[in-house]
Amino acid sequence: MGLLKGFRDFVLRGNVVDMAVGLVIGASFGAVVNALVKDLLMPLVAAIFKAPDFSAMSFKMNGSAFMYGDFLNALIAFLIVAAAIFFFVVTPLNALTAKLKKPAAPAAPTTKKCPECLSEIHKDAKRCAFCASPLA
Repeated sequence: MGLLKGFRDFVLRGNVVDMAVGLVIGASFGAVVNALVKDLLMPLVAAIFKAPDFSAMSFKMNGSAFMYGDFLNALIAFLIVAAAIFFFVVTPLNALTAKLKKPAAPAAPTTKKCPECLSEIHKDAKRCAFCASPLA
């Protein structure tokens, strides 16, 4: 029974559950981003280059076929996904966090002015380092 209780405690720990929720949401978000790229952005690339798919592009050298079109497809899809995430997720979230962020409290002063010579001295000083006058 102790082994099952230990497993249950492990599974129900907060970080395991949080990670599972994050993975599920991440997978769903990945599907949304892939749909955005496949259904909206790739047709735009196809309209610009007049070819919806580059996978047929290849060349042969000494009997070996180099299928660089597949690489181009993967590279373009990666760049579009990265751009979509950056412009539609990262940039708006950074702007939102910047708006919601509270300004930092000003730091407590570490110096004070000497009443005699008006020099900047440490706030805990008992004598001025410049004019040697005693401080209250």
